[in-house]
Amino acid sequence: MTVGAELRGRAVAAVLQEGMSARAAAARFGLAAASVSRWVQRFRERGHVRPDARGGRPSLVEAERDRIVHLLEARPELSSRALSEALAAEGVRFTARTLSRFLRRHRMERRRRLAARRRRRRWKAPAPPVPGGRLLRQGIAPTAVGTK
Repeated sequence: MTVGAELRGRAVAAVLQEGMSARAAAARFGLAAASVSRWVQRFRERGHVRPDARGGRPSLVEAERDRIVHLLEARPELSSRALSEALAAEGVRFTARTLSRFLRRHRMERRRRLAARRRRRRWKAPAPPVPGGRLLRQGIAPTAVGTK
């Protein structure tokens, strides 16, 4: 069961301000005594009763932040893919997608030149008119037209 920050705060305040024991505060609010004593300890150490972050793992790319910033200052025109290749030349390997997320997270997004190039490539000119095309749409075979 998840307990809200307000209830945690009220239980901790009962212990610290009213002088109750953690066990008495827990009974008053219908909580576990171990939880209340842990929240009081957290408040004394950190100044808050928010729960710790759960799960996940530290980002490996964050450790290379200084190197990435230095590369981008030296060559600001680098795309995410080119940045990935430049880092690989220095012995650090990250995919362009990983670097793109890192750059967005730190508000250093690159231009999307490749996406613009792909959009231009997708557009195709209309096909030239086919001789007898209008006749085909009307159901007349082109071999019957204009042959002698």
